[in-house]
Amino acid sequence: MSRVIFMGTPDFSTKVLEMLIAEEDVIAVVTQPDRPVGRKRVMTPPPVKEVALENGIEVYQPEKISQSDDLQTLIDMEPDLIVTAAFGQILPKSLLDAPKLGAINVHASLLPKYRGGAPIHQAIIDGEKETGVTIMYMEPKLDAGDIISQQAIEIEANDNVESMHDKLSFLGADLLKKTLPEIINGTNDRIAQDDDKATFASNISREDERIDWTQSAEQVYNHIRGLSPWPVAYTKLDDTNMKLYAARIEEGKKENPGEILETTKKAIIVGTGSDDAIALTEIQLSGKKRMPTANFLSGYQEDLVGKELK
Repeated sequence: MSRVIFMGTPDFSTKVLEMLIAEEDVIAVVTQPDRPVGRKRVMTPPPVKEVALENGIEVYQPEKISQSDDLQTLIDMEPDLIVTAAFGQILPKSLLDAPKLGAINVHASLLPKYRGGAPIHQAIIDGEKETGVTIMYMEPKLDAGDIISQQAIEIEANDNVESMHDKLSFLGADLLKKTLPEIINGTNDRIAQDDDKATFASNISREDERIDWTQSAEQVYNHIRGLSPWPVAYTKLDDTNMKLYAARIEEGKKENPGEILETTKKAIIVGTGSDDAIALTEIQLSGKKRMPTANFLSGYQEDLVGKELK
């Protein structure tokens, strides 16, 4: 069994870690520090930390590993392999050079497409029909290392970030399990990325979350599902933020972009920049709970028709 240091943070990383624990000797786990979560700002450990502690594995949580005393500690462990999955930091060269089998990353896109921190979100927002997982060697440059293996998966029309996240987390663990023996034996492929074909998926900003109703219905639909259920697309009804969790395309309703055209028992129908509209089916107004639009409409007294979402 190879001595492995694993580095990761969110739920996506946990399936990879669980697979490594079952197959190899995980000698340490590195993850981000505990963070305050929710309205009450409760300090919460990353999902990867919880899995590590459940399995009796020592956890390190440097704010920035390149400036932490933990860096030398990890190097001194003399790991055979470092595996990362959505860790959230670029590793210093001294750490990348430490393991004899190298440092590899499990990335949720078909590189060189969608380098960066939000590849699942961006693939859906862009209307891609497929995405996948890439196992790659790491270097001190964002997701630019040589490709070891890849596997594609379809993005279905009703997929959102949550469903694709779950599919890709299992796919990543499975692909790494299949690829590890070749890495350990030194028989794996090593294919240089074509930087000219690289695209980037930067972390989602607050402005990225806001809906542009002048886009086509398909673009708006992809935007909503590409941010659901986190960090969530939003618009404004009057002066109130409205988060949009679920929607569908309503064909053949061309009106002013952003205008509420009608309400049904279950949806708010909104004009877009194309010949079709968007039916909002699950929403959350500021200060309220997330709910089906039907529940919101049953208790809302004003006439929404003619109002403009911005």
